[in-house]
Amino acid sequence: MVLVMEFKAVLNKSQEIAIIEAIRTARFVRNKVLRYWMDNRGVGKKELYRYNTQIREDFKFVKDLNSHACQASVENVERAIKRFYDNCKKKTPGKKGYPRFKKHSRSVEYKQSGWKLSPDKKFIKFTDKKGIGKVKLKGTWDLWRFDQKLIKRVRIIQRADGYYVQFCIKLDNHEQLEATGFTVGLDVGLKEFYTDSDGYSEPNPRFYRKSERRLKFYQRRVSRKKKGSANLRRAINKLGRTHLKISRQRSEHAKRLGTKLPQEECSQSKLVGYASACDRFCCKAALF
Repeated sequence: MVLVMEFKAVLNKSQEIAIIEAIRTARFVRNKVLRYWMDNRGVGKKELYRYNTQIREDFKFVKDLNSHACQASVENVERAIKRFYDNCKKKTPGKKGYPRFKKHSRSVEYKQSGWKLSPDKKFIKFTDKKGIGKVKLKGTWDLWRFDQKLIKRVRIIQRADGYYVQFCIKLDNHEQLEATGFTVGLDVGLKEFYTDSDGYSEPNPRFYRKSERRLKFYQRRVSRKKKGSANLRRAINKLGRTHLKISRQRSEHAKRLGTKLPQEECSQSKLVGYASACDRFCCKAALF
């Protein structure tokens, strides 16, 4: 099981510029490795990593990025290639997902090096030569409860409302529950958020429909701005913030119901072992 914990990054202007440069470098490595694979069809995993080493020797700005962060970019290419070949072997109908170059990217991923947490785990320091430095973490999750050795990946993600730091923590969290023998069925739909086997229907909050008027307003503003202007960037940011808010509303609503429903069913002695299905329900419900 992998637990992802996310914190808002409190940055100054120079740190933001350094993060943007790190993201661009990771994208550059990914695209260069992908081009190498296209020009030398049939090369394997070892050849891709050797080419990554050559890129680090040829370009100083790539060498300034942590070596494991560059390897993570190579892994992204490797996964894209594997997915393409798997789709071809399975004869998946339609497009097979041929690997494509990235024009825009919003994240850079570090493995277990290139960063260091403070003793209280409220700050993280990136130790490569990109100049990000010490970053304050703002959030409510208790990161201090986990050993640093359990943190397998650290990502810096750019969103419409700022930058975030994600920690991917590997846990062995298996809880054995005894079922009572009673079951309940759920039908997740469009008209109703879900309907259970007892006939109860949870209304669909329709977050997108409620925000559609504001979305159209910001989309019109984006279309009217001059290409390449600062006003266009601000309008795009406003539009992105609105989409981000809708996404978070959907996610939080699904999580709230996914936690509430098993507890209610357990209290009514209908179901005890249903809690393990909570995550699957959240994933399906979040789509609506």
